Amino acid sequence: MTTLLVTHPSTLNHLTPPGHPERPDRIRAVDEILGESRFDPLVRELAPEGSLDLVRLCHDEHYVDELHRAAPSSGLVYLDGDTSMSPGTWEAVMRGVGGAVAATDSIMSGTHNNAFVAMRPPGHHAETNRPMGFCLFDHAAIAARHAQRKYGIGRAAVVDFDVHHGNGTQDIFWADKSVMYCSTHQMPLFPGTGATGERGEHDNIVNAPLAPEDGSAKFRAAFENTILPNLSKFSPELIIISAGFDAHHRDPLASLNLKAEDFGWVTRKLMDLADRTAGGRIVSVLEGGYDLQGLKESVAAHVSALMGSAS
Repeated sequence: MTTLLVTHPSTLNHLTPPGHPERPDRIRAVDEILGESRFDPLVRELAPEGSLDLVRLCHDEHYVDELHRAAPSSGLVYLDGDTSMSPGTWEAVMRGVGGAVAATDSIMSGTHNNAFVAMRPPGHHAETNRPMGFCLFDHAAIAARHAQRKYGIGRAAVVDFDVHHGNGTQDIFWADKSVMYCSTHQMPLFPGTGATGERGEHDNIVNAPLAPEDGSAKFRAAFENTILPNLSKFSPELIIISAGFDAHHRDPLASLNLKAEDFGWVTRKLMDLADRTAGGRIVSVLEGGYDLQGLKESVAAHVSALMGSAS
């Protein structure tokens, strides 16, 4: 089994205001942990720059053009109270898109079994026509649509275990019966979406909200009782993971109290399902995770699982 790791130095050049949780140190933490010798078998590639045509698979053309024009040559431009752009943001975001798509190409071609795309900023809050919650473009959604367009994937699934609901991914696929979006998330919490009654136009949205302090047992039960049965029935030919690690008990933005081993567990569960329905094809895209130690532990558990390690 070979696991592909996709990243790029430009992801460090997306700068945010002092004290902002979504900061370059997140990627430095990921690089540090994945630099350990146990991760030597990872196949490492640099993310290419994505194209605007890829972005338009999921985002409104006017929005894409406006965001491109908003990119500053110096300083910071604030798109909303949480989301900003620096001079390095545009390249970082476009390489995030390109990295997710390149990883998908590698998995669809059979070059690698699965992949982890370690780029920032995250993407799952970006709706069809607006940025939100640190996110500008939805890399996971773009990867799913790319797989459908290029490889004829009939049923793709995006599975999101970030502690915040992926309102952007839900918005993009709300009326698309060929994509199932599944999410566990803390509720109430930003962005306020993700109730169980939000099911999409074709019953293709599966939300399993969790209460603050719910912890490992209820997280695992949500997958066992809700997410995995719906996914199994849908029988996806490709699984994209929106891999946010801010449900870790150390994270400052939420309080779900998960442990690193929970992320290893859920990864193996999704791999088992992918083996049954999707030829093992999984592409994982980094979303949140804002405590650096918690992020390192969680990424290590997730990537070890992707590599086939039981640790």
